[in-house]
Amino acid sequence: MSWTVLCALGIILALALLGLLARRSEMRRLAAVLAERGEAKRQGSHAAQLQYPVVDLTRCLGCGTCVRECPEEGVLGLVHGQAAVIHGARCVGHGLCVEACPMDAVQVTLGDLKSRTDIPVLSEQLEVEGSPGLYLAGEVTGYALVRTAITHGAAVATHVAQRVGAGTAARVQRSALRPARGSRHGEGGPATAVLEASAEEPLDLCIVGAGPAGLSCSLAAKEQGLNVLTLEREEIGGTVSKYPRRKLVMTQPVELPLHGRLKKTSYFKEELIRLWEDVAEEHDLPIRREEFVDVERGEDGVFTVQTKVRSYRAHNVCLCLGRRGTPRKLGVPGEELPKVTYSLLDAESYQGRRILVVGGGDSAIEAAIGLAIQPGNRVWLSYRKASFFRIKAKNRKNLEQMTQEGRIVQLLESQVREIREDRVLLTVRDPNSERGSGVMKLKNDEVFVFAGGIPPFEQLESCGVSFDGSLRPEVVEVGEKGTGILRALVWGLALTVLTVGWCYLLRDYYSLPWSERPDSGLHTLLEPTSGIGLTTGILASVLIVLNLVYLIRRSRVGKWIAGSLQYWLSIHVVTGILALLLLIVHSSMGVQNTSGGHAFIGVVILVITGGIGRYFYSYLPKAANGRTLAREEARDALTATVADLDREGRGLGADLQQELDALALHGSWGSSLSQRVRGLFTSRSDLRRSLVRIEEKARRQGVAQDQIARTLGLARKLHRSSLLSAHYE
Repeated sequence: MSWTVLCALGIILALALLGLLARRSEMRRLAAVLAERGEAKRQGSHAAQLQYPVVDLTRCLGCGTCVRECPEEGVLGLVHGQAAVIHGARCVGHGLCVEACPMDAVQVTLGDLKSRTDIPVLSEQLEVEGSPGLYLAGEVTGYALVRTAITHGAAVATHVAQRVGAGTAARVQRSALRPARGSRHGEGGPATAVLEASAEEPLDLCIVGAGPAGLSCSLAAKEQGLNVLTLEREEIGGTVSKYPRRKLVMTQPVELPLHGRLKKTSYFKEELIRLWEDVAEEHDLPIRREEFVDVERGEDGVFTVQTKVRSYRAHNVCLCLGRRGTPRKLGVPGEELPKVTYSLLDAESYQGRRILVVGGGDSAIEAAIGLAIQPGNRVWLSYRKASFFRIKAKNRKNLEQMTQEGRIVQLLESQVREIREDRVLLTVRDPNSERGSGVMKLKNDEVFVFAGGIPPFEQLESCGVSFDGSLRPEVVEVGEKGTGILRALVWGLALTVLTVGWCYLLRDYYSLPWSERPDSGLHTLLEPTSGIGLTTGILASVLIVLNLVYLIRRSRVGKWIAGSLQYWLSIHVVTGILALLLLIVHSSMGVQNTSGGHAFIGVVILVITGGIGRYFYSYLPKAANGRTLAREEARDALTATVADLDREGRGLGADLQQELDALALHGSWGSSLSQRVRGLFTSRSDLRRSLVRIEEKARRQGVAQDQIARTLGLARKLHRSSLLSAHYE
């Protein structure tokens, strides 16, 4: 007995120690995530640009799968055991978080675009509102992903085919217009054949642009048997073709019409362009090298597409123009010098040079890094804002490393003033100057400007595309769907009713004492070791094993298992309940003092605690996150109030902010249990003392009584939210 007690005590203490260490590790992780979220808010990267994930806290189980699957680092993080948006601006709409979530708790949605004047007004079919038959696809719609562009292009071609209603006879007739393989780009090629046919019949679809959207649209149109022509002024690839040499292009497995699935998750620029060129040649896509000028809709409803060479008539037009347009210039003296350029195709061509890179986006950062690693280069990076807040985490990490190594010099809050043959003049922030800024003269050989591009909005508007936000349909906000447990409860109740019915029908046997059951004629059928009793026991064991597959499928090592996480979670719930019901039948409605009986009790405990755990997962983390949000809102309101007082010349900012920070940190995430318990009893007196100090300082500075009352009220709200956050955590 003594040995049992000693061993049990040792195991309990060891588990307690491991639990405490794990808990402290989790607290450090949580503190880091909260700090990262605060930094994101300070930089402005917390707000989404177009697409962003929304997490339904009533459903989120905190498994972290969405965080792991998101390829853009830092978009999502775990706060209080549930997913939360950290850097919303980094979301580009991959949607992998949606696919990965087992509870359907994550959705990627659009914000309210009514105030956006840079997003075209389109229908769900990507058709321009007010101009039937005119479509946009790809980057020009505001979506930057290669996968999205491919999906857009295929969707447009499919919708056009449905509208045109291309039949088998029409397809056979149109196939005669397609020339032999290899004449794709020549004067006698398919473009000429299409042109000759267009005198009698307009094209079904004219596509402008051969980037990923245009190429996908062309392939899908040919697959649908449409009479199609694609116009491209340069080379296949669109914006991708302008990327630097050997740049990695991220994509996801996606179906390319007529070709099949792109299985790789990343390609070098050259690989992807070569793949697209091979696909276009293999399927004899009718691509014409002509520069698009305009498109007009005639009185008969047919579009006339004008290029610099000729015009084409088409029933439908899809503009896949990209979004970059012409490079945005700085508008400073000397910008016309030969050393100024707006793109970087090959960093290895520049060595031993003094280089200034202007811009704060990923393109500028990647160019600066690529140039900085070349032998002999000295690189300066100029950005007009105080921090880089919309760049990828990987680029941020590489930039910080390059800066620490002295390969890149960051010139934040600076702007190019003048460019000369041998130097560049910049206006930089100088806190010691009366004007707050000074002039830096930088010896220079090359200037790369990455200030974005001027999108072809003017050209699009002339084609009939509207950017008027008032024409957009109302955005339905994504709301909570509930815990998602209703279906499982319905199934569980139905199975339980069936089991109760079974036991009721056989109550004459199940009500007998164990000693009398062998005399019953049903004993050989219902006893645990034979017949139905044995079968249900085996089935229950199989279901318990199947129940555990979800845990494997959720981990990284289980990705090879077919089926979505949602599917396996449903199996996890149903098999858990069904296994328990089968064990009830297997045990003949009785629990004996045997290993099987003990196992049965263990399964009962497992199912009950699973239900209780599901309640904690759905309620407590949501409550904690809600209190954290209220705490942040109260702190923001207080900070704004203090800033208003400073703008009035009160000079209270630093002192009041120090007091407010002390209140906000009361009961912070890193505190121990004993500190929190003590804080619950001492918090009121600490609050009163802090408020007295704040009020005295404000009165001495002549602050109005209503301002003092508002400040103190916000301070109390902040303190209360901090305590509740600590309590729920």
